[in-house]
This record gives sequence, structure tokens and C-alpha cells, in this order.
Amino acid sequence: MPPVFDTAPAPRPPLLVALPSPREPRRPDRDGPTAVLGAVLRDGPLARTALARATGLSPAAVSRHTAELIGLGLLRELAPPAGPPRAGRPQIPVAVDPGHHVACGVHIALGHTTFAVVDLLGRVVAQRRLPHGGDVHDVLGEIVRRLPGFLAATAAGRSVLGVGVVTGGWVDSDQGIVVEHTPLGWRDVRVRDILAAGTRLPVHVEGHARALAQAELLFGAGSGRSELVQLFVGNVVDAAIATGGAVLRGRRSGAGDVTHLPLGDPELRCACGRRGCLQPSVSEFAVAVRAHAAGVIPAPEFPLLLGRAADGHPQAVRVLRERLRTVGRAAALLLDLINPEVLVLADSTAVFLPHLLPGLHEEVAAHSHLCADPERAVVPTSFGRRVLAVAAGAAVLDAVYRRPMELRTARPGVSSTAS
Repeated sequence: MPPVFDTAPAPRPPLLVALPSPREPRRPDRDGPTAVLGAVLRDGPLARTALARATGLSPAAVSRHTAELIGLGLLRELAPPAGPPRAGRPQIPVAVDPGHHVACGVHIALGHTTFAVVDLLGRVVAQRRLPHGGDVHDVLGEIVRRLPGFLAATAAGRSVLGVGVVTGGWVDSDQGIVVEHTPLGWRDVRVRDILAAGTRLPVHVEGHARALAQAELLFGAGSGRSELVQLFVGNVVDAAIATGGAVLRGRRSGAGDVTHLPLGDPELRCACGRRGCLQPSVSEFAVAVRAHAAGVIPAPEFPLLLGRAADGHPQAVRVLRERLRTVGRAAALLLDLINPEVLVLADSTAVFLPHLLPGLHEEVAAHSHLCADPERAVVPTSFGRRVLAVAAGAAVLDAVYRRPMELRTARPGVSSTAS
């Protein structure tokens, strides 16, 4: 598949800025800049007086933190609002500045890797998709070889705050290890160490459901909310739980594993040896294999099933509708267990065929004891077809928004074109 760029490539290589681990505890003296930056992202542009009201900080503290964030290239001043001059100091609004920094994202899926450049507003600046065969050495080696050139062509001279590497399955984000990715056959792969050594970039490794939850809290359906559940249904099935505005990880980042919930077809055997697990019932690969065996599609490829359903093929529509109904039962369980403000569904059927979502909502209504309004409680991802690219970038951007002042002491890394 040819590369897809949103902006013209620039020849100048980017400056690389290293951020510390996103899981270091927050220090009290850094809460002010974090609050200011978060308020501007959520509600901006905002004048400093409005920022003081939104954050509860004193006007002097807001002015100081705003100046620091402008100096770091995270905020910028906009032109004063039009109209007659007012008494007192001019109310100059400030906004997030997308012009100085970007995050690099790498999403590793079952059959392809996606490279992305994402700005501070969560917008995908550039994206490229590369097929792969699944072998861990080949996949990681290809990332090491191709990522520097991709960044040199797409970062447009902006500093790269880090690389977010995101994939499904069990990912230990503290250690940077893919503990288990069953469809890929990966176990205990030290992704962060391998890619950091090979690219000389700071690397953040995250499970894609948690990364998506971070992205929704920053830029999407979770903005301004403190509680959210993210359900990802692709070739793997994952969930993430956010409470108090932060994503729960659990020991070794094991929280949110819904792969083996006993909600699937009791006739289907899972890789774990049991029957009725959720993932073999709804994963894209497994559903495509069964649809191919039934003669619905000519090859076991999920995009073919989506295309047939989009064309109105009755069997294809029925397969996807039943798949969404099973997902709806999983959503109902999560809604009752967590009782979040919203559950966000990242699923290609919901993105490409949203007219099939009523079946999912019906299942939620039938099985949830707490959810009174499924259409408001369960919503599709905010990022549409770019969901994987945004998720990968969010693994870095979450660290930026939680501890922006660490840019002040971060040391620039080497050029992405260095050998």
C-alpha cells in the first residue's frame, strides 16, 4: 500500500526530545503547569483570567505557568478578540501550539505496521502502513530501518517527543515488554529495549486499548470526564479502564484483559483450550475465517467482509450484526462492573457500518442492569479510520500532558537520520 501523507514532506530532520517514563509519580510543584495545559487543551483557547477560574490557581501562578509553557513551545498566544478595547489588561487568549513538537507512533497489528506523526492536538500529520509477516525479528528490524527516514520526511523540522509503540494483547508498559500477543505468536518481547537501541529514540510501549483510552481522555469522548472504559475489538480483544482521569494498569499492566470472558459461542474453542471465550467469537481474523468457510467471502480477510456488508450482502450483514451483538453483551458486563460515564468502542464495523450499531445497543439494553441509555453510554471511537495512528501517538502525548515541565530538562536526542 503506498504511503499516505497529510502534508508535503520536508527535508530537514527533526530534533528529538527525550521524555522520562510516563509512570513516574507526579510532584506537587508540577501540578500547576499540568492543570493549565490540560485546561487549555480541554476548553481553549482561554484568556489567563478564564484559566484562573478553570484551574483554581491564582492569577500570578497562571501567568507564570503560561509563560513557562509558551517558552517550551506547548502553548501560544493568539490575537486579542475583535471589538472595542476594554479597561484593564488585554485578554489575550492562549491555545495549544501544534507547531513545535510532534509524537511518533508505531502500531503493530497482525499483518501490518502503521507509522504515524501526531501533533499536540492529536491530529495525524502523516501516516504510512507497511505489511509484515509477523516474525518478531523482521517486524522490529523493519521499524528500525524505516522509521528514521519516515520521520525525516514528515516531522517538518518539529521536535519529536518520543516514539509510542502500541500493540494488542498483554503489554507490560512499565518494562516495555509485549508479554503475550497470541495472534502474532509473540511472548516476552523486550520491544522498548530493542527499538530504543536500534533507533536511539525514547520509546514508550503500551497496549492499544490503554493508549486509546489515553487518547479519548485527551482529545475525544473522554475529554472533561474522569471515568471511561475503552473496548477494542480487532484481531485481538482488549479493554482499558480509566478512573480519576487516569488509566488503570494493574500488576504488570494486566488490567483490562477481557479476552477470555465466557460470552462467546460455546462451540468455539479458544487458544487457551476452553470454549466460549470472547476473542475467538468476535476477533476479525476468526470471524473472517468462518465467513470464508461458509462461502460469504472469497478469502479469509475481514475487509472483504466489511465490503460485502457495505454492499448489502445479506449473509455478510448477518455475520457482522451477530458479531456486534456479542460485543454488546461484553459492553453490558463492563458497564455494570465499572459503571463509567462512557464506554468507547474501537471496532471497524462501528466505524465503517455505523447503521449496524442498533443491534449492539439492543444487547446492552437487554443485559445491563445499570445502563439506562445505551446510545449515549456506548459510543464509537472519536478517531474513525485513524484510530490506530492516534493511539500510538497518545502513548507519548499522555506523558507530555501529565508532566509538561519535564521538557525543560529533557536533553535533545540524536538526529533521526543518524546511522
